[in-house]
Amino acid sequence: MAKIALYGHPFSSYTWKALIALHAADLDYALKVLSPEAPGNSAFVRERGGPAGQFPVLDDGGRVLFESTAIIEYLALVYPSARGLIPIDADAALATRMIDRVFDNNVMTPVQRIVSEYLRPGHAPDLVRADEQRAKLAQSYTWLERWLAGYTRPVSPTLVECAAAPSLFYADWVAPISEACPRLRAFRTELLARPEVSRCVEAARPYRSLFPPGAPDRD
Repeated sequence: MAKIALYGHPFSSYTWKALIALHAADLDYALKVLSPEAPGNSAFVRERGGPAGQFPVLDDGGRVLFESTAIIEYLALVYPSARGLIPIDADAALATRMIDRVFDNNVMTPVQRIVSEYLRPGHAPDLVRADEQRAKLAQSYTWLERWLAGYTRPVSPTLVECAAAPSLFYADWVAPISEACPRLRAFRTELLARPEVSRCVEAARPYRSLFPPGAPDRD
């Protein structure tokens, strides 16, 4: 039986973020899927997932953590095979943490706000608000395109890749990355080809019909 349990959902971007770290470190884990068929899993998240009962939640032999970045920091601290998730060099680690926040705050947050519009009662999204978030994504894409000019891709994923893969996967669905950002488009393609990430893509495939704005017929 796996010592590590991760409570989340295969279609959740932040669950992906933690899963990619687990895959990269080759750690044995059990995914406790949140679903009506497993009410105990949802109850655990409500109780142990912080003030908002958020997921993913990691239970490592009784040590419980929520919030995907904190989970990855924990894995890097505790498991030797996960040490590469956070660079040893202090300056490199600081840069890694900074870019992690960019992907979470400036890419994934606008994506979630767009998706939320399509979850409004009556399925009537406020297209003005959705377009405002798409404009924020376009601004983030431009910034990331410049950043990638100086970024050296690591052999094994770091916190950056764990955050970037799910963020860019879903962001391109709601606001396609234009040809004006060739580095970013290539980065997304490279990320989805990584085995640690492709496992998440395939596990989430059965749930694509649930994507509120509609999942594109690609990826």
